[in-house]
Amino acid sequence: MTPPRSPSFPPQFWLLFSGMLISAIGASMIWPFLMIYISERLESPLTVNAGLISLNAVAGLLSSLIAGPIIDRLGRKRVMVISLLTNALGFVFLSRANSLWAFALLMVMQGASNPLYRVGADAMIADLIPEGKRIDAYSRMRLSNNLGVAIGPAIGGFLASVSYTLAFYGAAAGLFLYGLFVALGAKETLPTLTQAVARQAQTVMDKALGGYKAVYEDRRFIRFALTLILPQISAAILWVLLGVYTKTHFSISEKLYGWIPVTNASMVVLFQLAITAITRRYPPLLALSIGSLLYGCGVASVAVGSGFWWFWLSMVIVTVGEMVLVPTSSTYVANLAPPDMRGRYMSLYSLTWIIASGIGPLAGGLLNDSLGPLAIWIGGGAVGVLAAVLFLWEWRQSFAIPYPLHR
Repeated sequence: MTPPRSPSFPPQFWLLFSGMLISAIGASMIWPFLMIYISERLESPLTVNAGLISLNAVAGLLSSLIAGPIIDRLGRKRVMVISLLTNALGFVFLSRANSLWAFALLMVMQGASNPLYRVGADAMIADLIPEGKRIDAYSRMRLSNNLGVAIGPAIGGFLASVSYTLAFYGAAAGLFLYGLFVALGAKETLPTLTQAVARQAQTVMDKALGGYKAVYEDRRFIRFALTLILPQISAAILWVLLGVYTKTHFSISEKLYGWIPVTNASMVVLFQLAITAITRRYPPLLALSIGSLLYGCGVASVAVGSGFWWFWLSMVIVTVGEMVLVPTSSTYVANLAPPDMRGRYMSLYSLTWIIASGIGPLAGGLLNDSLGPLAIWIGGGAVGVLAAVLFLWEWRQSFAIPYPLHR
């Protein structure tokens, strides 16, 4: 038997793939250390500093709601280039920011521009790749992103230990280079519509927007989405606050800490397929409960840690939870949604992480400033454990209903 051939993609896809790798390396050179940088520059309470990350998430949430129409009107390429260059410029300005208002303005700018690139790239890939090959294309883009995140923090940690300015300029260079790739090498893929087809598309869009009412009335999905926010809050607390916590209380330098986020991305690249092969044997809600429990235990374990390797182990536990929870949750939503409403279900599902990234750091900062630093991890862990209990309860309630609900 002839082995299955790997799907072939057009050259522009590989340009996006390469650019994603470069930009992911650049962005991940600074994001794991951003709270350390802000805390050292502002010397403000952790609640204030973490609130800046929440502000970034709120701007991203609002931008996500309007990104689609902007992409469809102005085109994919133009908006992607604007987004990438704006982010690059933002990192340059962040290297010089020294006031709360400057950081707040830049966090809003970065948060608002990020979704424009993401939605534009997803749309461009959908334009370029036939339907049967899209799952392979998006999987490869995710692999490219994770490879970048596996490389970037190690480089960024080394640069930040020497000079944060170098780290910010390195991040800006990665995004600028990708923007240049798209500007000079990519072709616009926005389909050309006749006036009649455009009116028909607008009618369909109006119906689709109105169709969200049916999603909101799906109580099972709403319970799932609200519960899913909880372990993602745990993850957001860990990703945003662990770096500043380990440096402040245990003198772990950026150069050493950078290997902790590297571990997360490396594990996803190496073990995601194997973990998924195991978790698909179990009911999705049970797997989601296990994944949430791992999130909670991993975050809570930081409270009793006292050195690099303990905190590294905490990240390992959380990463295993991530590999269980992320693909299972997306599959659960796809199966739960009626075939003609999957886009709307997946759109609302994607907002859960943005909401969690807005709540988590701010909640962690409030716990730190009111109860002490250990409260960050105890509270973050408790939220993950609560999600595990709620998913387990939902699983018990679903025994009478065959799964999946829709095929």
